[in-house]
Formats: sequence, C-alpha cells, structure tokens
Amino acid sequence: MGYRILETEDIPAYLRERGHWDGGSEPEVREVSDGNMNRVFLATSADGTRSLAVKQALPWVRVAGPSWPMNPDRADAEARAYEQIAKVAPDKIPAIHGYDPENHALVMEDMSDLEVLRTLLNEGASYGPHTSARVGELVAQLSFATSDFGMPSAERKALIAASVSPELCKITEDVVLSEPYVEHEHNHWHEGVDDLAVSFRADTELRTEVADLRHRFMTSAQALLHGDLHTGSIMVGEREGAPVVRVFDPEFSFVGPIGFDLGLYWANALVSEERARALGTSSDHADQLGLSWEAFETEFRRLWPTRVDTFFDDAYLDRFLRQVWTESLGYAGTEIIRRIIGFAHLTDLTTLPDPVPASRRALLLGRELILRREELRSPDAVREAVTSLG
Repeated sequence: MGYRILETEDIPAYLRERGHWDGGSEPEVREVSDGNMNRVFLATSADGTRSLAVKQALPWVRVAGPSWPMNPDRADAEARAYEQIAKVAPDKIPAIHGYDPENHALVMEDMSDLEVLRTLLNEGASYGPHTSARVGELVAQLSFATSDFGMPSAERKALIAASVSPELCKITEDVVLSEPYVEHEHNHWHEGVDDLAVSFRADTELRTEVADLRHRFMTSAQALLHGDLHTGSIMVGEREGAPVVRVFDPEFSFVGPIGFDLGLYWANALVSEERARALGTSSDHADQLGLSWEAFETEFRRLWPTRVDTFFDDAYLDRFLRQVWTESLGYAGTEIIRRIIGFAHLTDLTTLPDPVPASRRALLLGRELILRREELRSPDAVREAVTSLG
C-alpha cells in the first residue's frame, strides 16, 4: 500500500491489521503528540484495562508542517536503537510491540501513567535516588554492547553501516556544534545575554575547542548512541511500589562518541540545577552529574571482563574512561550554550520569572566545561567550577 499518514480514526483498524488488537470492542483513540517531530496516539480499551501507544514519523517536522520536510526514515533509527537497548537494558525503555517500516510507525507500551522528567523538575520535584543512576547504567550498557569491546568486529561494521543517519546527524552538527558560534537565523536569545552571545561568537579559543568536539562527533564511531538524551526524553514514576525510569525517543540514534549521550544529560542536569538555584529549591540537582558518572563507570567496569578483544587491558580501560569523561564535559558545555543562545531553548530557564541570571550563569559554565574539560577531572572539580560562578 505504501506510506500513509495515520489519523486518529485510522488507529483501531491499523492496530487490528498489524495484529496488536484482537477481538473485543474498538479502542478509544486520542492524539497526544507533544514533541517537535512526530505524531503519537493512545488507544485504550473501553474498560481501561488495555492501552497501546502508536508513534509515527511524519515526512516533515510536526510543529512546522510541510515547510520543513524531514525524512520519516528516522523512525528506522529509533526502532533499531530500541532493538539494541532491549538486548541489554529492557527495563529502561518502553516495551516495543512492533515496528512497521512501511509506515514508519512504532507500536509500544503506553507510558501515560509516568511523567516526563523535565516537567516534574520544572514543577519543583527532585530527581530522586534512582533516575540518574539508571541513565548512567543505560549509557554504559548500550555503549559497551555496541562498541568494539562488546561486539565482534563484523557485527560492528554492519551496525555502523545500518545506523548511518546523515540528515539527523547534520542537524546536530549544525544546531549544537556550529550555529551558536556564528550568526545564523536559528539563533535567538534573551536580550539580557546579548553581550555573552556576541562574545562567544568572537571567542577564537572557544570556537576552536567546539570545532574539535564537532570533528570528534563527525568521526568517532565508538558506540550506538541515543543521540538526544535529555530530561525531556526520560519518563519516571512508580509502578507497584517500585521506581520506574524509561528512556524514549532515540530517533537521533547513530554510532558516535560515547561522551555525547552523557554530555547531553549532564547539560540538562546542570541547567535544571540553575533553575532550582534561581527558585531557591536546589534539592538534589547538584548531585546528578556525579551519580550518573559513577553508575556509568561502575557498569562499564563490570562489563569489561566480557570484552571480545582482550588486547585492551585494564590500564587501557582507565585511559579510555578518562577520555569519555573529558569529552562528556565538552559536549555538556556545547549543549548548555545552544539551549540558551541557539535553537530550541529549555523551559527550565524560559519559564523562570527572570531567566537572565540563571541563563548567564549557565552560559559561563558551558564555556568553562568546554575550555577546561581536560582540567576538570572529577565531579567534585565540576562542582567547584559551578560554585566559582558565584
């Protein structure tokens, strides 16, 4: 039949055609699309005992419409990422019931009983003791399993070839790792940070270091990444008295530098800390970088004895983890900066009564993380850098 854009009224028949809804009454369907890129529908049985989510990639950016075309093949990358993560961390992603490559649609677990982490944080909640640790574990489990340490060479080459995502990688290369440092139509910012936006564009040292991080992003095929790991792509809650953390939306997934995923998460954690500081509700925000790194390092070291190429010894592991730490800091800095003077700002800051002081602190911290990433050797060193901003 070929690709078709699904509408609310199409979902019941679509689920039956795909074998996801057998017998009984027709599900009640509502559209719950919230992100920038895709459409999402929830199909729920009349008695409320059964519910599924259907996510479809459109041939354009959803919030812009046909004026911003986008290849719906990005859903292939998302499905592929879920398949890989399900092998090593099935408890940290939504259950996937099926993928329809013809219509670029995923049928998955309904997570409407959970909350988006960013929303909760903006409302004053804490991260809690589990969220960042589970995110760190997930990054370690996925990156080890899809690296040369955890995957035979032939399988790795096939994964790299299948995971090439030039269109979405170009968006990241431009929006995160280039545009904020030049004059570009995508860039915008609060007038209260005018001077910093101008000075960052004129800062030769900063631009050179960002160029280094950009080149590493373009050429370092270390492991399969989520590619867009931030507090808006994590859902949290409780089920049967136990904490639940679900990472979703890996449509920017590709094989790249491990530190990029960690860096994106750290950037969001550091910005959420600035919001909490501005509101006088710091809570546990300051601990999240350290908790996620500790969990990542612990899990990566636990997996190390299972590596397929034993030429890489324990001494090399120490060096490798130092490199990941350093690059993660750099990418955290670039993500902070682009979220304030580039494209797609964070509601953590934009919804503050006065976003300027927190935005300025965050921008200066972003610059520090990029320029001093080789010096800041531990979470405590990063904490000192944050404190030094006043």
